[in-house]
Amino acid sequence: MRPYSIFSTPDTLSDADRMVRRRLLARTGLAWLGMMQVMMFAFPGYLRSESMGPENLALLDQAIYMMNWVSLALTIPVALYCASPVWRGACAQLRRGRVGMDVPVALGIAAAFIPSARATLAGHGEVYFDSVTMFVAFLLTARYLELCARQSVSVSEGHVLIERSRAVLSMRANRLASWFVATQLLLAFVAGGAWMLYEPGHAVSVMVALLVMSCPCAMAMAVPTAVAAAHAAFSARGGAAQADAAPLIEATRTVARQNLYGSVIWHLLMTPMAAAGLVEPWVAAITMLVSSLAVAANSWRLFRRETLSGTASWPAAPARS
Repeated sequence: MRPYSIFSTPDTLSDADRMVRRRLLARTGLAWLGMMQVMMFAFPGYLRSESMGPENLALLDQAIYMMNWVSLALTIPVALYCASPVWRGACAQLRRGRVGMDVPVALGIAAAFIPSARATLAGHGEVYFDSVTMFVAFLLTARYLELCARQSVSVSEGHVLIERSRAVLSMRANRLASWFVATQLLLAFVAGGAWMLYEPGHAVSVMVALLVMSCPCAMAMAVPTAVAAAHAAFSARGGAAQADAAPLIEATRTVARQNLYGSVIWHLLMTPMAAAGLVEPWVAAITMLVSSLAVAANSWRLFRRETLSGTASWPAAPARS
């Protein structure tokens, strides 16, 4: 039996699902390419200091002005094409009268891009093109990993019990994520308004950081990755009896809860720092990626543990003619 990989594509995967996967991979690759280029052009801005000599400062400001225009041109396709699933998802959620994961993501992108574009056109002010492209690239990476984990297992009749458990876990996770997103959005606008009164120059940065951190990407991955790991572990044994799936389902519930509440705790620890202006938007994007990767790693740990222990505890799969 070949080693299991979340990047494996089942033979039963439909052409439509294959196309969805290819398009998401293309968007993710383009977002990473744009992010790397924008980060390179943003580097002169990191070097700027008022302690520089007047001539050096004027020369550096000219370079930053030109780099901002190049960054704007590179960020537009990332924000529009690469993030197009986010815009469609946010519109669909708002039409249904609910606030899902795509709504704060869309707000975070808009809150960072629009002031940055305006500052570029005006020739002065802070720009956050590096944060926009980094956020989109990390977000799409997390979604691509979740999609691969979900598609890598071909669910058959023997996996019905796992899917029933998934339905219950997903309902609870969605309920918690909805409350979390609503609270984070309210906090982002309240903190942004407070900073606008206290120090307007940092208001946009704080609001963008909080909006980025309000994206519950890790929470969205908590249940799907754990369930995909359970399906993979079950399939690795050739499909054990339903009675023997009960311990695996219980372990899956435990890992899903660890993923869900761990990501919530991570966000809660970072939120006060972001509200206090101690977390830059690009740092918030990195924390979002780290939490998503931690969820994926914990689910992978479930697969490894269950397959290794299952060798001794599960009955051997029946021979097939």
